[in-house]
Amino acid sequence: MISIITDSTCDIPADLAEQHGILVVPQMLIWGEEQYRDRVDLQPGEFYQRLQADKDRPRTSLPAVYDFRTAYESAASRGASELLVLTLSSALSGTYETARQAADGFSLPVTVVDSRGTSMGLGWQVLAAARAHDAGLDLRGMLARVQHVRRRITQMVGLDTLEYLRKGGRIGAAARWASSLMRIKPLVGLNVLTNLVEPLGLARTYKTLVDLLYRKFFDQLKSRTNLRIAVLHGNAIEEAEKLAERIRAEFDPLELFINSTGPAVGLHTGPGALGLCGYVDE
Repeated sequence: MISIITDSTCDIPADLAEQHGILVVPQMLIWGEEQYRDRVDLQPGEFYQRLQADKDRPRTSLPAVYDFRTAYESAASRGASELLVLTLSSALSGTYETARQAADGFSLPVTVVDSRGTSMGLGWQVLAAARAHDAGLDLRGMLARVQHVRRRITQMVGLDTLEYLRKGGRIGAAARWASSLMRIKPLVGLNVLTNLVEPLGLARTYKTLVDLLYRKFFDQLKSRTNLRIAVLHGNAIEEAEKLAERIRAEFDPLELFINSTGPAVGLHTGPGALGLCGYVDE
């Protein structure tokens, strides 16, 4: 049995992670004098409310080597003979290196993969690995499936404000919009292959932003069939549900679910963010 482990930036719904036996190592948030485990001690709803109300800005911190080693030991105790670990992009975090350090000298073979993604840009790769394993593929087949999905992922997010992306230092080429922050709602793409935040468009109203997100996303997918899509939101469940219903009615995807972006990712996208991440399956 090959056990699959990832970190909490994957934004995979908890029921799906449980269904596939995926172990999730939480990222850490430090807020004032307190430390919280992402999605364990601090849930998304509470996080976004506090983010808007608290003058102090939290910061993220890596899981410790101990945290990954604990997950490895848990997998071994469940009968795993081998471990596959997929992490947040190494261009965004040191999580990949921490997972590799934890693998050194472990009693089971451990393969650590830099997903080059975040949120469901990572999550879809993790689910692809899990489903390949469930279908009876070996490690080589699982890794081939991960690479195949990674090349197909399209990921975009409409931001209610550029403020959080700018403060988090993830702004990339979107920095050219910095002088236009007032009353402008940006659409950005997160390129899993290049690790770049790419500016895609601007809107003056939230409704226009959602329409722009919808149009740009499906234009880039270039398909109306065999779609797997995640609708992600920053404490904007009503808008996420409306968007999901619109997608379901027009495209009838193979898979469609809604999930809140967790604290470790939401710190950079902010409240009100609405994202789409998906790909065309075979």
